[in-house]
Amino acid sequence: MQEHKGAQRIAEIVGREMYARDNAVRALGIELEQIGPGHARMGLTLGSAHVNSHGIAHGGVIYTLADAAFGYACNAYNFTTVAAQCEIAYMAPGRLGERLTAVGEERFSKGRSGIYDITVTNQKGEVIVMFRGHSRRIEGHNVPDIELQLNKT
Repeated sequence: MQEHKGAQRIAEIVGREMYARDNAVRALGIELEQIGPGHARMGLTLGSAHVNSHGIAHGGVIYTLADAAFGYACNAYNFTTVAAQCEIAYMAPGRLGERLTAVGEERFSKGRSGIYDITVTNQKGEVIVMFRGHSRRIEGHNVPDIELQLNKT
């Protein structure tokens, strides 16, 4: 139980620090709602800047939301981790005013490689996107001085 609490605290610190530096995600209005070891939930309310010429959510915006949940989930352990490969399936359109939620879950992790599934749903629970990301750990840590932050009360 104590080990899980430590892993959860690490994930929360990493999430907070990453979000503070993540200009692209913040500029789009994507919010970090929850993070844990190998897990992240991100949300976005679709505004006029998020829709395309068809009046539905731009595919790139939805991809970015799913990719953000993937990125936060696989970086939650405080190892610098990047995407090696991603695939996405658009199941339904997102519409202006809808609240989209992307939930990323670790499915496999061994050594430097991982696989994460991300599901994007609207506020009704309808699936908008299914996304799978393959991650690769590289050199470094997201929060190099995390021990200092863990020791704070």
